Amino acid sequence: MARNKYPEQTIEQILSVSAKLFTDKGYEKTSVQDIIDSLGMSKGAIYHHFKSKEEILDAVMDRQFSYNAQMLNNLIDHTQAANARDKLVSILENIVTDQDAHSLDSVLTTQMNNPQFVVTGIKVGVTKDAPIIANIILEGKADGSISTDYPIECAEVFMMLVNIWINPRLFKRNLAETVNRLKFLQHMMKLLGVDIVSDQLINKITELHSDIGGYRQDEQ
Repeated sequence: MARNKYPEQTIEQILSVSAKLFTDKGYEKTSVQDIIDSLGMSKGAIYHHFKSKEEILDAVMDRQFSYNAQMLNNLIDHTQAANARDKLVSILENIVTDQDAHSLDSVLTTQMNNPQFVVTGIKVGVTKDAPIIANIILEGKADGSISTDYPIECAEVFMMLVNIWINPRLFKRNLAETVNRLKFLQHMMKLLGVDIVSDQLINKITELHSDIGGYRQDEQ
């Protein structure tokens, strides 16, 4: 067998096709054979890079996390605002409305019953995203727009709550229950001196979960 001179391109092709299939058909209904057929590659070419469908999903998720991290950095570099608090509010609203950042949300929600997936989400939020948010909170302390004495802790709690606790699919909540929790988060962050949960952000988050069918169906 000829050696593949461009393994990175092959991996990217596998991940792109797999992500589309997971989104269109659903992760559970997509088989490795479906991926092979769509790619037009041999089974050996796929298994040379990935041992299972689960491993492909992990790589797809890692790629999505990397995109989201780059998007956050770009927003930080290019968002103009009167102060750090307004800058952070704008960044959060833009993250929620970025379609590419949420292109796999319908796929990821199917993994909510997987404890490892939930733990990974918590770790990513706390170890990667929260320090970036904390730096902006520190800027807000310096310019007077934010008043907390616990910037790191506030950022970590915010990320855990908005990524995990707020998620209606994980806790089988309806729209009204989710809105109540978002309003509590808004109130709590204000009390902590980090007033970054705008009404617009609440609306955008509820719309995002609605778009992917995240709410319990009895009351909407």
